[in-house]
Amino acid sequence: MRPVEADAREANRRFYDPMWTDVRLVGPKRFNTWPLVSSLAAAGGARLEVGPGLRPRLPIDGTYFVDMSPPAVGKLRAHGAHAVLGLVSALPFPGRAFELVCALDIVEHVDDEDGALAELARVAAPGAALLLSVPLHPSQWTAFDDFVGHRRRYEPERLVAKLAEHGFAIERSAVYGMKPESSRLLDLGMWWLTHRREQAMWWYGNVFMPLAVRFQKKLELVPGVIATDKVDEILAVCRRMSG
Repeated sequence: MRPVEADAREANRRFYDPMWTDVRLVGPKRFNTWPLVSSLAAAGGARLEVGPGLRPRLPIDGTYFVDMSPPAVGKLRAHGAHAVLGLVSALPFPGRAFELVCALDIVEHVDDEDGALAELARVAAPGAALLLSVPLHPSQWTAFDDFVGHRRRYEPERLVAKLAEHGFAIERSAVYGMKPESSRLLDLGMWWLTHRREQAMWWYGNVFMPLAVRFQKKLELVPGVIATDKVDEILAVCRRMSG
């Protein structure tokens, strides 16, 4: 593992391991992705979700989960999930194994984006669906991106091109994400996470995240790529092309 990759991995663990240690699992039916996920899962076939933490979007029963956080994997298993420790850049599964792959808020955390996308493509069967979300617009980078371990934001055109390089085409997309719009609220949250980390993690996992889940907006999917001028994060339904 290269030093930069090891640093990124450690930074993400420092942020997420304490959070997953102190919060409960939120089931996939609680999220605004559930109607979409249900329709995709209805097609049948094996399913994989990468990096769900304790906020899985795919059905717990019958889905394979991979996460780098031991606390998350342990709690997923306690709820009956087939969960293993692993990285998106080295998925412990054979090629073409899954008809539905989900990686929400994952690729932007990895230094080797091509390695991550290549692995998602490797385990996806021809014609498989990939559910992917990433933050947009490098010009909108803030201290929050640094704090949560983002390595990049994507220009929409680059995202489309990068996915195509790895054999994926975007079929539908929607505005996504639960980050507060208020910069003052973000600054306050980061102060608490920096100076009162234990208390902040508890409040984030047990109060603010459940509130954000409760007040999610309905996903408004459109064909192709949404108009992204004022969009902070995109959810894309992609298709694995043959070849």
